[in-house]
Amino acid sequence: MAAGSLVSRATGFVRTAVIVAALGTTLLGDAFQIANTVPNIVYFLILGGALNSVFVPELVRARRTHADGGAAHTDRLLTACLLGLLLLTAAAIVIAPWLVTAYAPDFTEAQRDLTVALARYCLPQILCYGLFTLLGQVLNVRGRFGAMMWAPVLNNLVVIGVFGLYLAIAADVTEAGAMTGGQALLLGLGSTAGVLAQVLALIPPLRAAGFRWRLRFDLLHAGLAAPVRAAVWTVLLVLVNQLALLVVTRLATSAAVRAAADGVTSGVGFAAYTNAYQLWVVPQGIITVSLGTALLPRMSAAAADGTPRAAGRDLAWGLRRNAVAIVPAALVFLTLGPQLAGVIFQYGQTTEADVRVLAWILMAFAAGLPAFAGQYLVARAFYALGDTRTPFLLNLVIAAVQAGLAVCAYALLPPRWVVVGMAGGYAIACTVGLFCTSRALVRRIGRWPGTLGTHLRVALAAAPGAAAALLIADRCTARLGEGPVGDLAGLGLGSAALLLSVLLFARPLRVPEVGEMAAPVLRRLPGGARRRRS
Repeated sequence: MAAGSLVSRATGFVRTAVIVAALGTTLLGDAFQIANTVPNIVYFLILGGALNSVFVPELVRARRTHADGGAAHTDRLLTACLLGLLLLTAAAIVIAPWLVTAYAPDFTEAQRDLTVALARYCLPQILCYGLFTLLGQVLNVRGRFGAMMWAPVLNNLVVIGVFGLYLAIAADVTEAGAMTGGQALLLGLGSTAGVLAQVLALIPPLRAAGFRWRLRFDLLHAGLAAPVRAAVWTVLLVLVNQLALLVVTRLATSAAVRAAADGVTSGVGFAAYTNAYQLWVVPQGIITVSLGTALLPRMSAAAADGTPRAAGRDLAWGLRRNAVAIVPAALVFLTLGPQLAGVIFQYGQTTEADVRVLAWILMAFAAGLPAFAGQYLVARAFYALGDTRTPFLLNLVIAAVQAGLAVCAYALLPPRWVVVGMAGGYAIACTVGLFCTSRALVRRIGRWPGTLGTHLRVALAAAPGAAAALLIADRCTARLGEGPVGDLAGLGLGSAALLLSVLLFARPLRVPEVGEMAAPVLRRLPGGARRRRS
């Protein structure tokens, strides 16, 4: 799973770089980012969160309690969700102008018209995202985890091709009014085609797992009431998250307009925030999502067997191994943010000034990464227990802190620093949320083995490497300049120093999880088999 996620994220870096090179991080980039983000927002707002949190525990219970192994129940759940996705997609296309206005009220008429056109081409992604989640969860329940992690690679490759073609034919387009209808069609439908490709990639592994989906419309009195009730709380949770994101989006786009009026156009809007965020969540997507995907069926089975403490032990196991990757990644973002942003983003319309702002946003996010990833795993424990109400109530705290700090950043900071302040505010909100969620879970399942000590010991092991990374990056910049060569050298050598520090100090600091996580990689290096035998 981690290998698939790693390749997916690596191609995702290229995808992001091509998009930023084609559209930049100013208002033209904001138009596409909002249009391409709206399908995600609508999908997760109405159905996505419910499918992710309710579907696996429900299927696990059905497989253990139904005479047919849950086959009919699975078919009914899939059919009901498909009907909901079709209705949701059609409604979103109709109300696209209102959706765009909600998220970008300060756009000019040309910017709004382009964003609406792009959004209508992108909104069928709602159906594709839903199908991908549903079919992927069916595979997960059957113990087939890899396909869902590898399928996004196809999506990335399609989008890279689409935006590469756009760069070849429209590299001189820098304003919304200059983009033609054909160019908008290419970007919008091309992005949707990428999501469709990742859905189709799941069909062969589903057939190999012996799954055949039969549409069943006998939905009344079919035992769907319980998952629907559980889903309601998750929908409300996502609604709260999206309201917080709405605040961030509106304030970020408004800050970009204000900054442009002041003559500042370097990475100050929603596109800059989104691109830095997408880079920030890469480690969580590779490691934490892989761990959570494997742990959710396991914790759900423990809950179904009436042993919630076993679910707590599984969670602690996942949190400790998660720390091994997430804590060093946060330190990479904090110490090598300028180099990383330069390597990923400094192409095409993205200037050195844009990269500097992106780096500051990424560094502001960095401190909240361990809490963000930990919150993801702890919430999965609640879902395994069949409790979606408590995560909703706790998420109110996170959303309130995030939105409140975003408003403070907008009101108190100069326009060029607003999105940096918003990123730091979200890091604080994640930390507050993890503390509250962990305390609530302890009351449900009892105390599980502590994991904070593992996080602190990993941070101590990485600290000498982080200091060395700062010095290395500074020397590389001094000798090779601030361009791609200096950034790549600083990033590569600095990351190597940090990783080496973790490997060297893990054993004396008693962090055995480092060796466990590194072993599968080390075995594949030259001489790895000999080391394992010895």
